[in-house]
Amino acid sequence: MNDNTVLLVSNKETFSIHGMESKLKEIGYEGVYVQDDIEELDEVAWKSNFLVYYMDEKMPIDTNLVVYLKDLCMEKEKSLILIGRKEEYEQVLKSMPKKCINSWFERPLDMNKFLLAVQNLKNSMIMMAMRKTVLIVDDDVAYMQVIRDWLKDTYQIVMVNSGVKAIKWLTNNHADLVLLDYEMPVVNGPTFFEMLKSDPDSDVVPVMFLTGQTTKSSVLTAMQLKPVDYLLKSITKGELREKLANYFAKQKGLS
Repeated sequence: MNDNTVLLVSNKETFSIHGMESKLKEIGYEGVYVQDDIEELDEVAWKSNFLVYYMDEKMPIDTNLVVYLKDLCMEKEKSLILIGRKEEYEQVLKSMPKKCINSWFERPLDMNKFLLAVQNLKNSMIMMAMRKTVLIVDDDVAYMQVIRDWLKDTYQIVMVNSGVKAIKWLTNNHADLVLLDYEMPVVNGPTFFEMLKSDPDSDVVPVMFLTGQTTKSSVLTAMQLKPVDYLLKSITKGELREKLANYFAKQKGLS
């Protein structure tokens, strides 16, 4: 992934898109035009954490595309800039939380303000890269989003809704801690944990169970795997933040 690549999503490659590509190049970025098609965007989304959605007044807002962009921002930590009329912006907000949008600019675009927003996002991403990465593995997406909201100001948060997806993510990425649900379909928490421990490339990844399972057998099964901790989903925001802070403070003291 190139941190200086900006994906310019629009219905067609207009003069305005070319203008953004040219100005981005002047400040050290590569603007890459992408058709506003989910399949095409899905093929290149991995190339950048910067997305610019340039809305064309001649084309209606594609709700499916907006939902896809929302998922990229919430689940993949992508940064999103919107460019369009106020009516188009308000239409997007019907399918996307405002917190997913880093900046919004009306047409005609003030290029200097746009470039400043891109540079500010880059600076924020540099600071974010210095944070610990916490991978949340849970089939309850709504609960994961709650935990993400609790922790996102302190940590880089990645969410996956299955053990299989978590294994795939860890193949190419690093996590400083995994918050793991116990009961999940196909691959449950303990099975996923055993898979981690059986691979020499991932056996050192620390795991905290975060689960609603309170039975003695569940707790014993989990503790035999030697997790960092076994937390219940009844935990409060303050308690969870304290648990993670204490864990990372202890790890820093051991390093």
